[in-house]
Amino acid sequence: MEPILMKIYEYYSGGDRDMLLRAYDFAAKAHKSQKRASGEPYFIHPCAVAEILVDLGLDAATVAGALLHDVIEDTPATEEDISREFGEEVLTLVSGVTKLDKIVFKSQEEEEAENFRKIFIAMAKDIRVIIIKLADRLHNMRSLNFLSKERQQKMAKETLDIYAPIAGRLGISQVKCELEDLCLKYLDPEAFEFLVENIHQKLEERHRFVDFVVEEIKEILVESNISGEVFGRPKHFYSIYKKMKTKDRTLDQIYDLTAVRVIVGSVDECYEVLGKIHKKWKPVPGRIKDYIATPKPNLYQSLHTTVVTNFGQPFEIQIRTEEMHRTAEYGIAAHWKYKENRDSETKLDQRISWIREMMDLQGGFRDSKEFMNSVKEELYSNELLVFTPQSKVISLPENATPVDFAYAIHSEVGNRCTGAKVNGKIVPLDSVLELGDVVEIITSPTSKGPSRDWLKFVKSPSAKAKIKAFFRKAMREDNIKLGKTMLEEAAKRKGYQLSEILTPDSFKKVSEKYSFDTQDEMFSAIGFGAVSVNQVFFKLVDYFRKEVPTPVLQPFKERHATGTVTIKGMTGLLVSFAGCCSPVPGDDIVGFVTRGRGIVIHRCDCPNLKNADPDRLQPAEWTGERVQDARFKAGLIVTAEEQGAALAAISTVLADMKLSLTSINGRYDKSGDAIVEVTVSLLSKQDIEVLINRLSAKEKILGVRRTTN
Repeated sequence: MEPILMKIYEYYSGGDRDMLLRAYDFAAKAHKSQKRASGEPYFIHPCAVAEILVDLGLDAATVAGALLHDVIEDTPATEEDISREFGEEVLTLVSGVTKLDKIVFKSQEEEEAENFRKIFIAMAKDIRVIIIKLADRLHNMRSLNFLSKERQQKMAKETLDIYAPIAGRLGISQVKCELEDLCLKYLDPEAFEFLVENIHQKLEERHRFVDFVVEEIKEILVESNISGEVFGRPKHFYSIYKKMKTKDRTLDQIYDLTAVRVIVGSVDECYEVLGKIHKKWKPVPGRIKDYIATPKPNLYQSLHTTVVTNFGQPFEIQIRTEEMHRTAEYGIAAHWKYKENRDSETKLDQRISWIREMMDLQGGFRDSKEFMNSVKEELYSNELLVFTPQSKVISLPENATPVDFAYAIHSEVGNRCTGAKVNGKIVPLDSVLELGDVVEIITSPTSKGPSRDWLKFVKSPSAKAKIKAFFRKAMREDNIKLGKTMLEEAAKRKGYQLSEILTPDSFKKVSEKYSFDTQDEMFSAIGFGAVSVNQVFFKLVDYFRKEVPTPVLQPFKERHATGTVTIKGMTGLLVSFAGCCSPVPGDDIVGFVTRGRGIVIHRCDCPNLKNADPDRLQPAEWTGERVQDARFKAGLIVTAEEQGAALAAISTVLADMKLSLTSINGRYDKSGDAIVEVTVSLLSKQDIEVLINRLSAKEKILGVRRTTN
């Protein structure tokens, strides 16, 4: 009998067992003719993923999702088949793990970021999705040797960057450690082989020493009438490798290759054992960590201490209760493995609160790549513990500021923050907090909100997203109008009408991908730049083509006047003129679609458009319907033999042409020529041409040219 079937019969019964056996048969038939890169039957993979989850103690729906996790993507089976055979719960898990539909992305990196974002959306709805994904990645890493070296390193780097940290944040240490060791094997094979060979020898040498320490601690427990377990645990290779790299040490200088764990019955016993160990052996200063009083973000709890034994060797000891040990080993999976009481729902919510917070704030990110980078920051950030005046512990990223602290308390505290006190003293808001600081935030009900400058120094991804979300909300109406116009224009460029491709059904498909509740929310996200207009458009068109194979649509060709210019296909938007190039009637112009400020008109030769996103440029032209007496500003640089001559020429010509001077600035260049920069108020490009010609004809004027900033 297959190992997975043996485990199904051993660990599940009744309806759960029947569903798992049906899922096994369904997946076996679906993958029947498929092979892996190793040449083995593909079905080996979903079985192995399911085994990992059984060992972690996951429920039957999750294991069924693991058996079926590739059938929608890689076989003719459909979502309807999964729903009909196994129900909506299993379908939700399978769909969450399934990759995105193949749509047009600018790069593979963008596609990977969007796939990652989709997984996070599914995680926020059901955390079991990422547990399946972690098991899937773990088995793929175990069989990575059959792929090319390039693919090995790509997958190993992605795993080390994303999946191992997520496993760590969820507290599933056995998965995290194995993933990290497998990544090291492919990213630095020489170092991995060195560690495997040499650590094995050193552990053999230290075996008797570890046994001695274990027996000594067991005696302490007996003397104290405390029941518990004591055992040695070798540290995994990657943690030793990282310590050697970051602290620039050789393997001979790493003393804590093995840690001793002490498992006791209560928190009081943990502290009692710690005290007696310190009485027996001298603790190393700075190496005592109390994760019971201040748990890690993944709710890991334990007492850590490094002591110097009678042999003069430093040695790490970890002391925890049985429940803490479960959390340390299985993390979030302990919720299912140990069938914990439902008061553990609160603990489950605590463990995944950071995921839900990131998803609540996702609209504040420009695109999927920025979202993924922010999640990475959240995963990698070193912990900084500070306190409120009421002694509540707040965990922040390293180098965090009072603004990070304010937003960690509550969004409104951050938005109304006007100052801060650290340890009783008023400090600047960009001050760097230190471990143990007591922070008090000064707020004002009349505050107009955060400053955009705060984005330059805040460290926590959630603070950045909350600040961006504030401005996004403040500009919501403008963003909705702009986003809708951008989507309409994208449709027109391809010969569609938005009203025909944006239907309730097509919007539902888009909202499943991006978690939009309303169409206005979708338009706002496009206008703000949280999602690309093309990503939404191509998804709508893809659905439309499936539903209406032969669309009969006519592209719009009208042009709409807005003020003094025409923007092709757009109407009702705020239009302003760029100060960098100061376009005037008669110049060749183009519209640039901004985030939250409507359309800004530039001259076509404006250097600031050199690297602009082509999708944000819109054809524009002067309407000829100029507002009466409308004035425009233009900049000129006048080069002259001496400054007095330049000033005289400028004042004379402007007076003759009845033009107004709005600014003037003079200097000398390295060659001694006088340079005078002026800004003039005028009506059209013709005025500029006449002005340049008349100035150029004046005595001692060396040159006149129009400027851009």
